[in-house]
Amino acid sequence: MLLIGNYNILKIARITASGALLSSEAGEILLPGRLVPKGAEPGSLLNVFIYVDSEDRLTATTRKPRAVVGDFALLKVKDNVTVGTFLDWGLEKDLLLPFGEQTDQLRRGQDVLVYVYLHSSDRVAASARLDKFLKPADGSLAEGDMVELLVYAFSDLGAKVVINNTFGGLLFKNEFFMNPTIGGRLQGYVKKIREDGKIDVTLRTGGAREAAGDREAILDALKANNGLLPLSDKSSPEAIAGLLHMSKKSFKKGIGGLYRERLIDITPEGVRLRSEA
Repeated sequence: MLLIGNYNILKIARITASGALLSSEAGEILLPGRLVPKGAEPGSLLNVFIYVDSEDRLTATTRKPRAVVGDFALLKVKDNVTVGTFLDWGLEKDLLLPFGEQTDQLRRGQDVLVYVYLHSSDRVAASARLDKFLKPADGSLAEGDMVELLVYAFSDLGAKVVINNTFGGLLFKNEFFMNPTIGGRLQGYVKKIREDGKIDVTLRTGGAREAAGDREAILDALKANNGLLPLSDKSSPEAIAGLLHMSKKSFKKGIGGLYRERLIDITPEGVRLRSEA
């Protein structure tokens, strides 16, 4: 089946002055001459991206878009027109974000996080109304699973995230060890799957493994900084996250354990590694 808005492997049927005509179940599709790979000939198989051009014709390209149908992506606004906003997604034809799929007024040069979908007209389009494309947990995830997170909005509770490019989830404020940004990608873990399919995530692995990881991270940082970290339990969460990529709570637990092991001293200058450690 031909996948519009995605990659397809198609065979060159013939080459004309306009370019290569590729065989597909929807008929022959033109790959413009300037995009035909050197040495390609009838019978060659090409991996091409298929989309509908401004004249409603199926068109092939060997260029790689920044997102395909089914992806969430942060794209830059190129221009506003009567029907919506054009986004730069790396192809000759810009991607349309219709006004009805926008949540805020957009200006040229601004980055906007969108979901790329196939419109009923077979045109590839974008939507900034991300919630309607996110799915609840379906059994393919389990608590403790490592997942990829994409931050797409903020609420009073924390950061709303896309999980594995498919599911909606929430990263609570008390889980932040850094200031996440819209479009930021993080590695996290499934913390809790609720009965209604909503998913809570964390940036921490949890339990004894987490504590051991914090201990090693602090020791490694000390050794890499000549045995001294200019941090204390009075340091800001931002300063701690900047140096160690962990929360202030985890840092305090970590240095408390290392102090009890007599591996560090807590001095006015900061945390210092004992010479015998």
